[in-house]
Order: sequence, then structure tokens, then C-alpha cells
Amino acid sequence: MSVSNIINTLHPIEIKILNAITDDQNFDIQFLLRTGLNEGQIRRGLDWLLSKGLIKESGRKTCKRFGRTEKGQEFKEKPVPAINIMDRLKGGRSATAAELMQELGMQYKNEDIGSTIGSMKKDGLLLEEEGSYYLDEKKDISYHNDFYETLKHLPEDSTEIFDESKLSLEQKNCLEKAKDYSLYKKCFKIHETDIVSYIMTEKGKQIKEILNKEKMTGDEISQLSPEMLKEKKWQNKKFRRYNLDLPAPHIIIGRKNPYREFLHFLKNKFIALGFSEMRGGLVETEFWNMDALFMPQTHPARDIHDNYFLKDPRLAKKIEEPYFTSVAQAHENGAKTGSKGWGYKFDRTKAKQLLLRSQGTVLSARMLASHPQIPGKYFAIARCFRYDRVDATHLADFFQVEGIVLSREVNFKTLLGLLTLFAREIARADDIKFSPAYFPFTEPSVELHIKHPKLGWYELGGAGIFRPELTIPLGVRVPVLAWGLGVDRMAMMAMGINDIRELFSRDLDFVRQSRMVM
Repeated sequence: MSVSNIINTLHPIEIKILNAITDDQNFDIQFLLRTGLNEGQIRRGLDWLLSKGLIKESGRKTCKRFGRTEKGQEFKEKPVPAINIMDRLKGGRSATAAELMQELGMQYKNEDIGSTIGSMKKDGLLLEEEGSYYLDEKKDISYHNDFYETLKHLPEDSTEIFDESKLSLEQKNCLEKAKDYSLYKKCFKIHETDIVSYIMTEKGKQIKEILNKEKMTGDEISQLSPEMLKEKKWQNKKFRRYNLDLPAPHIIIGRKNPYREFLHFLKNKFIALGFSEMRGGLVETEFWNMDALFMPQTHPARDIHDNYFLKDPRLAKKIEEPYFTSVAQAHENGAKTGSKGWGYKFDRTKAKQLLLRSQGTVLSARMLASHPQIPGKYFAIARCFRYDRVDATHLADFFQVEGIVLSREVNFKTLLGLLTLFAREIARADDIKFSPAYFPFTEPSVELHIKHPKLGWYELGGAGIFRPELTIPLGVRVPVLAWGLGVDRMAMMAMGINDIRELFSRDLDFVRQSRMVM
């Protein structure tokens, strides 16, 4: 395309960008914001200039955008709760959680105070005695002040490019440690992005020279209005030339969220294999979530730091019989299962505690107690909730595909064949391996691992054959194959993404472009 033809095709945005840069100057989007154009306009203009060969990429670096979240904004004018809690407990003073909430309730939400108390207790900074908390002043308590100062240093949102060079090593370490505190990790966000720099080409320099001679600013009139004709505002104005060769605008059609499409795909796969679907509520009792699975009541996974318990109501009114009694006996002495059980006094009140289900296996337990077909195959896509550190492969709430097969003919080899089928047909994994595992409710037990092209090997889930101590109290006396696989991790592999958080992305470009790896 000749220089004159290129001039005719230039959009006002392109003209403003060319006028803003100099011949041998490297520039990026942040530099061009001074033109008054917004980031979206600048990105479009740069794409057009690149396609015409007027600019070229001169460098690229990955940086992080930091910003305070809505929760972080709450602490713009007041310190984080830990600072006031430490001030209240200095000098050997103590207070109950209720007293701290009453005293600090005018400044903070109760859940923020409770979360801070839990994190400080887990960190060993708070010690508890007879329901009251006191400060372990032998420990270094400076971290919470350091985090608050670092938080104030961050911009109000992550639209500002705020790379790591603006943070000291201490501030970086401070933000890294914040991931261990459930409140603090909600106060800021980090988004990795590529910062691209550009430079003008020789052709671009020629075009800019012509723009300067013709005094083109990008403010030329591109459309006449009745008002301009009536009031003669068009006189002495420069007009933009029309170019009939420009491509028509790209029309973006609607589509389903790609992760939702994957969930439909997963469900249809299991139905096609002859499985029936299991359903259940998000709120469960400890009994069905753990006791019915022959998980001892002293198991560390029942701790407050691994499960989300309800405050009100705290307990269920009753548990279904005869399963309540038969499961309790299996825990205490094995009952008629051929086992000695766990050998402790079963706590029936603890069994009634309400929580958000932490594993899809609760649906399998309920299915076994509802007189299932034998032989039979059942599955569920269950949303589960478990306290976890959020990173590229972990979320605090996640989907799990749970399944059971009941038959006198099945065995461990059958289970491995099913798991291989799921990994290949659903997760689209090429590399698969199994490793021995331990779960309180299966024997033998196995973990399924797949290899991600970027993240390497990671666990997809656990499986095994239900123990008689689980099945017999629920009325089933045939072998039961069982598995619980991470749907989100399967989707990562099938959709070709590298970070589990992208499944819930608000980036419309990502949502529109993501596809299953076929």
C-alpha cells in the first residue's frame, strides 16, 4: 500500500498515537495514556498501526499489577483488626472472642475479627486459656503493622501498572506471607501481564512527517450532523477521508461460559456411560459428611481450619435411623462388620454439627443408605467447600465429580480401568500414573495423577473400594468402587489453561476464546 493510501486509512486514534511519539523513542501503553485516549482505544490503535507496518514491537516483559481489593479499601483509613487486637491484649491482658467483637464491632465486621483471631491463633501469636485469648509477647508481632503499611502503599485498583520494582524485598515478602491469613489475602490482588514496548518503523516515520506537514491532529471531522450543517460549524474544518477498503467491524456473538460448557460435557459423558445422577444440598451434617464414611471424629481434617461450620443453626435436629446407631456402633467397636472399629466413644452431638459439604463422597454415603440398585452406577458433580490456600491449582470452593459402582463382579482392576477412561476421555490427559494412598473409608486406596504440559504432575483425585465398616452399616453388602476427582483440575487440562482461577475469569476475551482441547 502506497504512503498516500495509508494516510487515507488512518483512524483518528492512529493519528493521535503517531503524533505522541518520536522517531527513535520506545513507548508503551502507559506512556500513551497521556494522549487522553483510554486503554481500550490505545490497544486498538496499536493493533492497526502494527498491521500497517508503521510501528513494531521492540521489547516485552512480564510484570505484575498490584492493587487493593474492595476489602483492602476498607482499611484505607483504619488499621487492620490485628493491630487493635494486639493493642487490647498487650501487658498480659486477656479477652474472649465475644469481648473483642463487642469492643471492636464499631470499626470492623464480626467475620473480619473472627477470621483475624483464627489466623493469629494458628500463627501462635494468640494463646487460649479457658475461652480467653492473650498475646504471646515473646513472638515478633511486627508483621501485622508491616502488612498494613504495605497495603497502604498499593494503588486503589490493579488498572495501574505497578510492577515489582516499586516494592522492596520486605514488602514482597510481606505480601507473600499474607497468603497464610484468610483476611489479608482478600485485601489485595495480583495480576500478571505482559508489558509490550514499541518503536516507529521507517515507514511510520514517513507517515508522521506527512501528518506534520498537513497538520493532521486526529481531531478531523469524520461525520456531518444536521446541527453542523445548520450552524455552519463545518466551515474551516478539516475532514477525514473515507476509505471503502476498511474491513467491517467484527461482530461478537454470545456464547456459554466455557467452564459451564465443560460441566455439561462432563455430565453428558457420565450419562452416556449409563450412570445415574446423585443430588444433595450444600449444607450437611458431620454425620453424613464424615461419620458415615467411617472417618474417626478425631481426624485432623475435621478441624475448623479445614471445614466451614455453620454458626446458626449449629446442629441438626436429628439424624436418620437406623443409620445413626449402626454407624456409631461401627466407630466404637466395629459392630457386625468384622472390624474392631476405632475404639472410642462416639459423640452424637458432634455428629449433628452442620457444615458446608467438604467432599462429594457425602452424596455416595446417602445413596448407599437409600437402597440403590445392585448392580448400579451413580455419579454427582458436587460443589464442595474446604479451607485452602488459593493458587494455580487450589481454590476454597471447587467442583468434584463423585462416583460409585456397586456390583459383586467389580474389583480394583475395574476401578483403575475406569479412572484411566476418565483421565483420557474427560481430562484429555496423555500421561497418567497411579500412586498408593490412604483414606479412612477405602481399602485399597489410590490417587490418580495426570501431567499438565506446564504445571507438571498434579493429583486429580482419590479413589478406592469402600470398606465394609462404611457399606454394611448403610445396608450394602457388595463391593463398592468409589472415586472423587477434581472437576476444576480436569477442566484445566481439557481447556488448556495453566491457572485454576482462570475458570472463573471476568476477562471477556478469555471467556470468548477458550475452547475444549479436542
